[in-house]
This record gives sequence, structure tokens and C-alpha cells, in this order.
Amino acid sequence: MTALKKSSAEMVAEARARIEEVETADLIAQMDDPDLVIVDIRDPRERSRTGYIPGSVHAPRGMIEFWVDPDSPYHKPVFAKPGARYVFHCASGWRSALTVATLQDMGFEAAHLKEGFSTWEEKGGPVEREA
Repeated sequence: MTALKKSSAEMVAEARARIEEVETADLIAQMDDPDLVIVDIRDPRERSRTGYIPGSVHAPRGMIEFWVDPDSPYHKPVFAKPGARYVFHCASGWRSALTVATLQDMGFEAAHLKEGFSTWEEKGGPVEREA
């Protein structure tokens, strides 16, 4: 196999250097903000297995660019909420960093949860679980 021009770790580091990262405790403290939209980009099986942040929007990583784009036939209105502040998360903060960097390239402003869902519950964040 030919060596990659850039590793996934390098891509994540470059993304993190240019996006807003939100600490877990800070996001927990902001959960009552009606303008906050928390977006979970994890796979449905991850959400099912570990639970999810109450009120979060589930937007699987594979469709996010299309759901955010108002010109896409797949656009979701939740991504056109006036005055909203969007914070994306995955399990560890890698996928969400890449996602937010890509969305910013598109002109969509967002932040991401620095440590992802991995520390959410241990730091006191509420979690809902499927029945």
C-alpha cells in the first residue's frame, strides 16, 4: 500500500486548530439555552448502546453535509433555525472535529464537543437511554 499523504490524526489536528471546541462541563452548563442545538453524529448503534444527550438531534455523519445544505433535497429544517448555536459531537471528538471543519468550509458555523460523548456522563451530563 502507498503511504497516505496525510493521516487521519493529522486531519483531526488540523480541524481542531481552526474550529471552536467546547468543554464538556461548559456544554452541560448551557443545556437550558433555548438557542443551543446539540447534534449527535454517531452511528445509531452507538446511541442505542451508550445512550444520548436529552434533546439532541441525531444526524448520522454520512448525511450531515446534505442535511445542513438548504439547497439539498435532503435538507432538514433544524439546521436553519434562526439564532441557533450548533454543537456537534461524536464519541471521542474526532469525527465531530472533521465534521465541523467541513461545515465551516461550507459556510455553516458550528462548534464541537472536544471530548465527545466519552466523558459526558462521568462529568454529570444527563443521558437518555432507549427502552
